[in-house]
Amino acid sequence: MKEAILYEKLDDYYVRCHLCAHRCRIAPSRFGICGVRENRNGTLYTLVHGTSIAESVDPIEKKPLFHVYPGSKSYSIATVGCNFRCDFCQNHEISQTPHGKGQLIGRSSMPEEIMERALRTGSRTIAYTYTEPTIFLEYALDIAKMAHEKDIKNIFVTNGFMTGEALEVLAPYLDAVNVDLKSFRNGFYEKYCGGGLQPVLDSLRKMKDIGIWVEVTTLIVPTLNDEKEELRDIARYVHSLGPETPWHISRFHPQYRMQHLPPTPLTTIHMASEIGKEAGLKYVYAGNVPGDERENTYCSKCGRLLIKRCGFNVEDIDVTESRCPACKTLLDGIYGSFRDNI
Repeated sequence: MKEAILYEKLDDYYVRCHLCAHRCRIAPSRFGICGVRENRNGTLYTLVHGTSIAESVDPIEKKPLFHVYPGSKSYSIATVGCNFRCDFCQNHEISQTPHGKGQLIGRSSMPEEIMERALRTGSRTIAYTYTEPTIFLEYALDIAKMAHEKDIKNIFVTNGFMTGEALEVLAPYLDAVNVDLKSFRNGFYEKYCGGGLQPVLDSLRKMKDIGIWVEVTTLIVPTLNDEKEELRDIARYVHSLGPETPWHISRFHPQYRMQHLPPTPLTTIHMASEIGKEAGLKYVYAGNVPGDERENTYCSKCGRLLIKRCGFNVEDIDVTESRCPACKTLLDGIYGSFRDNI
């Protein structure tokens, strides 16, 4: 347990949390929507600092981040809890774990231990992922500061529903993000996620302004966010962030409270991909479709195949000093020596 950051004390021992866009007003002995921040006698505490529920060494492509050290390893961590209640959450066992009793599951993993394991596994990045990293900001921040001292990048895989204040605290240490832009309709966010659209759009814009590398993922759920008009709206917004912003179009599979819906047809994935290209995006990817040619990275100018993928595996990289070897066009993203990645 550690005193939280980004909150204010109110009258009658109430507190207001300013970590995510819910900005919860929390009564004494009660919790925020995330379930991991508790008001104890007018002081807000995070209950998950130093307590992870999941740790794994993943390919960075699993995040998905295709333009940050392709083929490299990412040390991935999470705590329990989330500020959303997505009906299609693939990690609902840990993000939606029962909370409110002040005793949360997990194991002790202090920031120093996380760093040691990341270094030992040769990971080039630390990913705060699986659940929503915003809700364990204090924990992530302590790790992220150490990571930068060791020349390890920090990445968030996030729903983007954080405050501008949280982003400003993170900015010096956060190198890249993948943001789930789940829909371009506020009604979708309210009904299926327990959140709202505008704070996500505001976060995306602020991340780009700060200089964080941004990639965007949209999970296409059949009948809910798969209309051409909405996909065009998403593609145009992503383009407005910069045409170099990668858009990952991910295939839905029945999960959690949405067992009744079918997987996304491949024709829909391909249609969305074409919409992204028509919008002027330089990099559009198909997700959850192993072996599809839309998993690959192509030169945005001449179309040469630069990075060949199958699922989370990078099979070949044909890049010279972060440029296309044919036309010398720069490949946007964060790269070191490609040989160090795989």
